[in-house]
Amino acid sequence: MTIPRIVIAGTHSGCGKTTVAGGLMGALVAQGYRVQPFKVGPDFIDPSHHSRICGSESRNLDPFMMGDTGCLDTFHHASEGSDIAVIEGVMGMFDGVDGTDLASTAHVARILHAPVILVVDAKGMSRSIHALIRGFRDFDPTVTIAGVIVNRTGSPRHRAMIEPFLALPALGWIPRSDEISVKSRHLGLVMGHEPAPHNEITAMIAEHCDLDAVMSVARAAPSLPFLPQPDPPVESRARIGVAYDNAFCFYYRDNLDLLARSGAELVFFSPLADALPPVDAVYMGGGYPELFLPGLASAICTKELPKAAAENLPILGECGGLMYLAREVSEEATHRMTGILPVSATMTKRIQALGYTKGTVTSAGAAFLTPGQTVTGHEFHYSQLEPDRDARFTITLSRGKGICDGRDGLVSLNAVGQYTHAYFSPAFARCFVDAAVSFSRT
Repeated sequence: MTIPRIVIAGTHSGCGKTTVAGGLMGALVAQGYRVQPFKVGPDFIDPSHHSRICGSESRNLDPFMMGDTGCLDTFHHASEGSDIAVIEGVMGMFDGVDGTDLASTAHVARILHAPVILVVDAKGMSRSIHALIRGFRDFDPTVTIAGVIVNRTGSPRHRAMIEPFLALPALGWIPRSDEISVKSRHLGLVMGHEPAPHNEITAMIAEHCDLDAVMSVARAAPSLPFLPQPDPPVESRARIGVAYDNAFCFYYRDNLDLLARSGAELVFFSPLADALPPVDAVYMGGGYPELFLPGLASAICTKELPKAAAENLPILGECGGLMYLAREVSEEATHRMTGILPVSATMTKRIQALGYTKGTVTSAGAAFLTPGQTVTGHEFHYSQLEPDRDARFTITLSRGKGICDGRDGLVSLNAVGQYTHAYFSPAFARCFVDAAVSFSRT
């Protein structure tokens, strides 16, 4: 199966990789191409921008959480019918887990046999840029760097000092433009549904990059091994409510698809604006609840969800969703939340955890958790939790911080809250849907 594809890698974080990747996606869409976007790693924010730009859902490709085969599977099925797949890398090209190659941009490029376009920040360099480019080109011969995009060139003279001696083809020369940038907040960039200068970035990339050359690189990618189609979605067996609004918006699209293929009818609702819909389970992802605490405290859903939890409604809350299940969240003022879990949350100025997590369900605690299940994912938050002394935890982590002392998965009734943004396994998805079916029958 041949899918034209490119990986947009960077020499380091902050070199302009996200700007270039988004701009290329937008410029190719403007030329009439059907672009399927991807993001290396566990990030939720960059994919939201990709989805807005391309009009198709961006997918994560993360070998730590998904395995090599999982990355190939997601890539195949998401790219079907597309003219080109554009994969934005993470950090520097060779930066993986714990200083290794695992889950690096280079790792994903090897899995997909995809040519790489390297974004190089030229600010403050002229001749030294050649040492950098040649080092990246020669560091790992199993990865093909097909060309470079030179970012933040200062002037035509600056370009003229660099261009004659490049060891790789230059597919673009982007002038320095500090005015065009996507705003950031504590967890990274603002989300894709918020105002961002996508049109301006697209126009800049279209003007200063050789899009025909980019497409030629993508079309030179070799065929990939065929993978069998996933099992088709089964008939809907239960309704699972998915909290989705400005406060709760961090979801892996693969998780939602897996729930649907396991028999869930997904019902999206806003805890900020909606009453709790008639559902058989609730999935509350992460996001930015700390930006909407007064609205959440007064929302009708905040009053209704505890009543449903008391009837043993299966509920899974991740990170921001975990905070919403707490008694209260404090940031300057203290705001009451649902009180489903025996814990209080406090926002902090400094990051409290960042990195991959891996753990095992050590006690059931809720209908959708089975002892021995593996939980793999990622944590990233600026909050601390203070659970009650007799609080029960269902997950013991071998990697990551979790809620406290290497424990995650705080449980009460049929509700579980965890800092881990989990990448679902098929077994977990089935268990969650089965729990929803059992609840519906009561």
